[in-house]
Amino acid sequence: MFTLFRRKTAPPASKAPPANAASATGLTALLPATALLNTPRRQKLLDHIWQRTSLSRAQFETLYLTPLHRYAALVQHFPASESHHHAYPGGMLDHGLETVAYALKLRQSHLLPLGAPPETQAAQTEVWTAGVAYGALLHDLGKIAVDLHIELADGSTWHPWHGPLTQPYRLRYRPDRQYRLHNAATGLLYNRLLDRSILDWLSTYPELWSALLYLLAGQHEHAGILGELVSLADQASVAQALGGDPSKALSAPKQALQRKLLDGLRYLLKEQLKLNQPQASDGWLTDDALWLVSKTVSDKLRAHLLSHGIEGIPERNTAVFNVLQDHGIALESPSGKAIWKATIASEGGWSHSFTFLKVSPALIWNSDERPASYTGSVTVDPVQDDEPAEASGPQKPRRRPAPAKLPGKSSEAPPYFALDLDPDEALMDSGPTQPSRPSPSTRSQTPSGQHFIDWLHQSLRSHRLIMNDAKALIHTVDHTLYLVSPGLFQRYAQEHPQIASLAKQEKLADWEWIQKQFETLKLHRKQPNGLNIWTCHVTGPRKSRRLHGYLLKDPGDLLGELALNNPYLTIATMD
Repeated sequence: MFTLFRRKTAPPASKAPPANAASATGLTALLPATALLNTPRRQKLLDHIWQRTSLSRAQFETLYLTPLHRYAALVQHFPASESHHHAYPGGMLDHGLETVAYALKLRQSHLLPLGAPPETQAAQTEVWTAGVAYGALLHDLGKIAVDLHIELADGSTWHPWHGPLTQPYRLRYRPDRQYRLHNAATGLLYNRLLDRSILDWLSTYPELWSALLYLLAGQHEHAGILGELVSLADQASVAQALGGDPSKALSAPKQALQRKLLDGLRYLLKEQLKLNQPQASDGWLTDDALWLVSKTVSDKLRAHLLSHGIEGIPERNTAVFNVLQDHGIALESPSGKAIWKATIASEGGWSHSFTFLKVSPALIWNSDERPASYTGSVTVDPVQDDEPAEASGPQKPRRRPAPAKLPGKSSEAPPYFALDLDPDEALMDSGPTQPSRPSPSTRSQTPSGQHFIDWLHQSLRSHRLIMNDAKALIHTVDHTLYLVSPGLFQRYAQEHPQIASLAKQEKLADWEWIQKQFETLKLHRKQPNGLNIWTCHVTGPRKSRRLHGYLLKDPGDLLGELALNNPYLTIATMD
């Protein structure tokens, strides 16, 4: 699986600029988009993108190849980061193509827009597919506007709003660049990739259009499913570049560890932590950063998450620091660590040095919620390379290896960044992460009881079906899954209209036909009196009601880890 995203040796030669690209003056020569994209790996990525769109070649060239060629011409040999993922010449182009390919793979598991009638979803298939691809392609483009300084051969400075480069160039990273400012800067460059006709087309679909604009402004909390798909695809590309397993990133739920840590941090800052106090404070907020006392905050964060029954929290603060840094929550210090050492000084003359985690305020607060900045000063202290670990926070160095070596192989790195993967597996055909159940793509796509189970498995993994919600069709009851009838079977029938002809032959409703097929698998428990259907009492804060459905004998691998029983549901014996 994921062959093209895996490397066990140096990056392929296609990622290095051609021999004539650099002169004695350090200038990099330009290449046309066709030449930049004309490497075996990038051509294979383009093929995968085409395969995920179901368009004719002419349509694909208009909606996809033209923006992709414009992207290549604009980013040339730029790296995607200075010292993190894809930090080599051409890394920006590779990361963009990979993220599009991953995003379109994920998009295939969703009927969009969510909750819309099937006929609406069918009519909007291609525009949502294109929206996902554009969001993935554009998500990091603002970096070339605010993170890089590009100097041309004639000594002038180039900005991406000038249009594609026309002279050899040299680049450096701006030392004063601001974390995540590139999200806001992306809006400067829409028109450089997407022409008027494409933007006109997208803007006629309000739900997609608003989600895309929120996504590209960095407001993922308002971008809905579009933001989730692009974020997962971005994580998959980054994980692969760092030597990890992209299939795990593709299936990472909202409850992934980094999400839990960030949500816990937001809660603590709202309810418990003290900010901007003259002395006894947990952190200080300046105009451009949130400085959190490292050990104090890490201890409180771990305690808060454990008290809420959240598992998988690292036992050591060092591991917490590393996870926060690896996922961009804690910003990297000049020495490559998550820990910063700085001195706090108040206007009254008090000062003291602490070890800190440095966090972008935009991750914590919206602009209208942000507290006032500290009136004193925060000054970063120089840290000696031979300083004991206890003095600067118990952190290991976090510098990534040079691009010529495979990143992520350190035994100290988190395990999901240190997997040694088979390079001979196929690129985008990963199927479910759990190998015990064959991928639905390997089975017949004809509606059947087994196809219903495969659909249920895929829908739970991709969060198209939610559990234990007020309107959910699946609940955890008595340590197994409870399938609401007829609602769940009606949902399947809506997504598979070809059932109609099969059901008609047996003079059954569509949902009754698939429910009958499910029963033949004998995966459900029967009541002592032989009945298939179980009643559950639902007790809520305002009213009570009943649900009817099936209890599975064993949920098997439908879920990686079964959630706690829904406390609002209790099984009742049928009258």
